[in-house]
Amino acid sequence: MPPVEPSAVRDPRSIPMVTRSWWWWPLETVAMGGGILYWGIFGLLFTLFSLPLRVILPRRRAEILGRSMLHRSFRVFVHYLRVTGLVQVDLASLAPLRQKKEPIIIAPNHTSLWDAVFVIACLPQPICIMKESILCNPFLGGGARLAGYIPNCSPSRLVRESADSLSRSGQLLLFPEGTRTRREARWINPLRGGCALIARRAGVPVLPVFVRSNTRFLEKGWPLWKRPEFPLKLSFELGEAVVPEENESAKEFTARLSEIYVQNLSRPHKLRRQIEAE
Repeated sequence: MPPVEPSAVRDPRSIPMVTRSWWWWPLETVAMGGGILYWGIFGLLFTLFSLPLRVILPRRRAEILGRSMLHRSFRVFVHYLRVTGLVQVDLASLAPLRQKKEPIIIAPNHTSLWDAVFVIACLPQPICIMKESILCNPFLGGGARLAGYIPNCSPSRLVRESADSLSRSGQLLLFPEGTRTRREARWINPLRGGCALIARRAGVPVLPVFVRSNTRFLEKGWPLWKRPEFPLKLSFELGEAVVPEENESAKEFTARLSEIYVQNLSRPHKLRRQIEAE
């Protein structure tokens, strides 16, 4: 399947910049506060409900329920961002993922702390790899544990559990950079080898997702107190599946995958990553 050309970011509710007068700033601030409040309340409730559910339900049923709840909550949040005008995002390219039944690794570049939110909002039952510290977070950890998300604490455990999940026809969401793209990186960070090892062990293709944005909000090193300029514009472009070749080492596959990201992210695009002024 060839890459889907990103369509124009569109939002019929967006207000032209010329009309964004002084009164628009407090409205955006209130809307941003509402989003933070949503996550605070939902995250704590999810953690409280997940504790007994993990004990009562069989493991497989608990994971299905947890992933479904996170998917729905993320969809609501993305809808909120669009309605309030905080974010203009085109997710049409990710629609084909809902119809995929075969196991596959979905691998976006990692521009921001909330990249996963937009992708999971399009996937009913994703398996995610995340930092172990997030699993201990009272706002995010409960839901992630209920959903059976995989911690990145041990490379061997990470590869083994990811491959096992894929063998049950799962869709694995993995950021091959391992962390958010650093401010000084031109296109992406050097890719880590975990994606290649999992793909080789499970015998599944990797489906790159190219994420672009007009902002560096919530990137690596972004101060949490720093307010971005709204509206934020994001583009998600689905790439062509990359299959490990016979006798191709993990290092060679990682290098080939890295070149694919650089080729796509560096081509002309209205949201192409810009070099920050010193």
